[in-house]
Amino acid sequence: MRRSRLLLPALALALMTACQGSSPEPGKEPVATDTPSAEKAATDGRMRWSEAVVWDGDLNACRQGGDAATRDCLRDAMRSGGASSDAITAAEQLSTGGELAYVSAWHEHDGLGVATVEYPFRANTNQGTRLVDAGGKRIDVDAVQLDDALRADPTVQAVLKANPQATPFAPAQAAGTTALEGGGIRLLYRTPLRDCHACPDVGQLQIGYDFDAKRNFIGQQLVPATP
Repeated sequence: MRRSRLLLPALALALMTACQGSSPEPGKEPVATDTPSAEKAATDGRMRWSEAVVWDGDLNACRQGGDAATRDCLRDAMRSGGASSDAITAAEQLSTGGELAYVSAWHEHDGLGVATVEYPFRANTNQGTRLVDAGGKRIDVDAVQLDDALRADPTVQAVLKANPQATPFAPAQAAGTTALEGGGIRLLYRTPLRDCHACPDVGQLQIGYDFDAKRNFIGQQLVPATP
């Protein structure tokens, strides 16, 4: 009886190990395929975006009926529309919080990836931008919020004093590039400040996204905009 009790934990451990499968080799990522399980496994952000994540197809099937616009419908429409497994994975990564999205365009800018993100079922602001650094980190330039640091800026304070309800309204627009010391680069994006979506601009936030010489993201900051 004692021997049986000792064997049970070892047997359970062996079964758990067999169910979990072997881990990928260090420095390697699991290979994505066109199966739902592979897409789900890749949504933790390990897959590096490239031009392979782009898809531009027909989503009419997901516009029929009030409940048609779902993650499953988007995935199925992309599959039937010839999307690559990388494109489907990127859409899974982007489609969070009940909002659906996919990458509709990609280009390289001085060693950085610039992805155009499509939000097909939004009433307004159907596009956004992600910057992708050398390590695959994605930076959402449309995620600017009026936090305490921005509110402390004198220029922003002046805008908010005259327009207390002003808030950033995406999408941000590219506003140029400047060189940084040591071979780095800063990409500038401007986001308008408005009281409402249809209201006129009352100001703007210009944010600089900084990358080092190897094109790794090192931070962002408010940059005064020149006329």
